[in-house]
Amino acid sequence: MYNKGILYGVIAGVLYTVHNIAIWKIILLLLTVYALTGGHKYLWKVYKTLPRDAKALWRYLKVLRRMKYCQKNNLNVPMIFEENVRRHPDKVCFIYEDREWTFAEVDEYSNRVANFFSSQGLEPGATVALFMENRPEYVCLWLGLAKAGLVTALINYNLKDIPLIHSISCANSKAIIVELSLVDSYASVKDRLDESLPLFVSCLGKDSNMPSNVSGGKNLDAALETSPTSPLSGPQRANYSDKMLYIYTSGTTGLPKAAVIRHSRYTFFCGAVHWMTNSSNDEIIYNPLPLYHTAGGMVGIGQVLLFGNTAVLRKKFSASQFWIECIKYECTVAQYIGETCRYLLSSPERPEERKHKVRLMYGNGLRPQIWEQFVKRFGVKHIAEFYGATEGNANIINTDGKIGAVGFVSVINPEVYPVSLIKVDEYTGEPIRRKDGLCTRCQPGETGMFVGKIVRNHPVRDFHGYADEGATKKKVLEDVFEKGDVYFLSGDIMMMDELGYLFFKDRTGDTFRWRGENVSTTEVESVVMNVAKLKCATVYGVEVPGSEGRAGMTAILDNDDSLDLDELAAGLKQALPPYARPLFVRSVKEMDMTGTYKLRKVDFQKEGFDPLKIKDKLFMFDSKADKYVPLTEQVYSDILSGKVRL
Repeated sequence: MYNKGILYGVIAGVLYTVHNIAIWKIILLLLTVYALTGGHKYLWKVYKTLPRDAKALWRYLKVLRRMKYCQKNNLNVPMIFEENVRRHPDKVCFIYEDREWTFAEVDEYSNRVANFFSSQGLEPGATVALFMENRPEYVCLWLGLAKAGLVTALINYNLKDIPLIHSISCANSKAIIVELSLVDSYASVKDRLDESLPLFVSCLGKDSNMPSNVSGGKNLDAALETSPTSPLSGPQRANYSDKMLYIYTSGTTGLPKAAVIRHSRYTFFCGAVHWMTNSSNDEIIYNPLPLYHTAGGMVGIGQVLLFGNTAVLRKKFSASQFWIECIKYECTVAQYIGETCRYLLSSPERPEERKHKVRLMYGNGLRPQIWEQFVKRFGVKHIAEFYGATEGNANIINTDGKIGAVGFVSVINPEVYPVSLIKVDEYTGEPIRRKDGLCTRCQPGETGMFVGKIVRNHPVRDFHGYADEGATKKKVLEDVFEKGDVYFLSGDIMMMDELGYLFFKDRTGDTFRWRGENVSTTEVESVVMNVAKLKCATVYGVEVPGSEGRAGMTAILDNDDSLDLDELAAGLKQALPPYARPLFVRSVKEMDMTGTYKLRKVDFQKEGFDPLKIKDKLFMFDSKADKYVPLTEQVYSDILSGKVRL
């Protein structure tokens, strides 16, 4: 197209100069010639996508303009929040269990936090781990720590044992805040952590005694009671480009990885969702998602902190209360992850689901198979499905409601936002390189790995990686389309159609998604093998009709039929959160290995859990009996028909 453009430009110049033909006639002639020589397909794509691209470009420019403004003025997230406090101190910031928190109240609480932790000798840049369930104090705590220039590691409150220890340690935490309800989980690993790690217990009550199993901790509520509500004095503690949070994501290391979220990253991600969805500053957002997640704690909370919106928070998602509370609090926007949409659809119909004011829902993981049904039943006018790895620079969003799409890339000028699909090996997930050493770009209709070009110090294109430098290097690929270029590897397989719409297909590597959570197969494999007395085991995700993501399944090598399923169930329950425990077990007599001595799981994954096709013994976890039971043909049929719910 580029070479044709030059040729047509030369022809137009000659015709205009030599023959003095009107320019509009020349353009019409060249368009006709271009269409007749095969260019009609391109012209059709321009016709179909130009309005979409133009609207998205205009919104994207707003994002870039705001990013440059924040960068120029060195604005961090707390500073932007304080601007909103000055504008409307009495506006409702958070609603939680019918209590309203104003912007002024959130500001004062976070100032207490900033003043207190600054007095504890923690220097700007130090990390404090936060182990807490959903509540407004959660945001106030990390916001206050950010005001003091500290970095908060947002620990998944479902974690136990080794994953919990790792999450606290890998971020080099210098202190930890634990909610009273999670003290027992923390106490079970306390002896395996650094003895000098200061512990602050929250939600204990200012006059209550410390629980006996963490007697060395401090009552944070009592400490904050006497801490000043005024802003910290002195110089600015954190810059626009400094670290602010660690948000954990599962990866190939087998344990949670601490993704670096800088003030700049937080500002971009939240700003992109705000402007690309054409949201206003007056939205009331229903946010029932975990606040340690990117979706709930970054995208959702960011609309409040950066744009002055109001958010309704819940301790946990409830399908029965979703629409009732949306009506009660007059919400105009609601957040989702794919699993929540399925739960809502599977709930009994009720009048409230059509009486709400929710005009926009945004999130990720809404299955194409239920998209239309969801919109039709609940009357939501706009679904904005987005895709973006917590740590990555390859972020896209579906701005026009294209069913099933997670976003799009312009086919007119793809260089405006340099993300691409490259061909990878089906078994290893490794990029396939040509003889010249470069990667192959996928054509429309082909599946490949989603990658994004890294441009250092660019407000959008940079990649900040993880706390672990080794994990960071594994997500960077060099010499992709030309020598010397650098791209972020998402690890996700997608397909792009001829209009540039992108559709999520699968995950490569050692993770799969279940119940809205990323599950590390390597992490679960290590637990399974320990519980199963070091028997070889591999873990993978299998598709279950009617369910989002993939359910966990483990194949265990059991040559001597000594596998104790009751012991396995009990051990997994003790060591893993519910979403990470394998729902299916396959007892096998032999396993294949790759050339690098890794257990080959591709064939297992393709075979799924169908007892009609698999000769090995199969078992399913029965939540009512709290143990693994044989997976018979009848049970399998009941799962497919929906009689048995997982």
